[in-house]
Amino acid sequence: MPSIKDNKQPTKYIFVSGGVISGIGKGTTSASIALLLKAAGYKVAPIKFENYLNLDAGTINPIEHGDPFLCEDGTEADMDIGTYEKFLNEDMGQANFVTMGNIYQTVIDRERRFEYNGEDVEAIPYITDEIISRVEGLGKKTGADIVMIELGGTAGEYQNIFTTKHLA
Repeated sequence: MPSIKDNKQPTKYIFVSGGVISGIGKGTTSASIALLLKAAGYKVAPIKFENYLNLDAGTINPIEHGDPFLCEDGTEADMDIGTYEKFLNEDMGQANFVTMGNIYQTVIDRERRFEYNGEDVEAIPYITDEIISRVEGLGKKTGADIVMIELGGTAGEYQNIFTTKHLA
């Protein structure tokens, strides 16, 4: 379905963050909101951020975190990505699932290639800039009216500071 957005309107962002416990249904809530927005004619692009330093969900103990969801492009993601696929009837992939491990690896790889021209590479601005780049990149790649950002974990986890402080 084509977007109802006028191309001159900026992309909007919706953040979904947890309370004090994990596994309370943020993924289902986010997917439900995305489905309602899609039904209203908006182009919605979901993205899930996980706090862990693993590069994907494929090697995480499924008893602790749940089974990983295998995307069509080979991305081993959190089960919430599967919920987005089911609710929105759209394939999700690498652009929809980000771990802090992905972010740090990207920044470190750039540093090793001397892309920062010898600058001191620190969390701020390099990590936060990479997070913003992922969110904005997904919006541009998909032509989204709204990017739905789900923050894995809980509101009190210090790892969410990088995402929430600089995107909001």
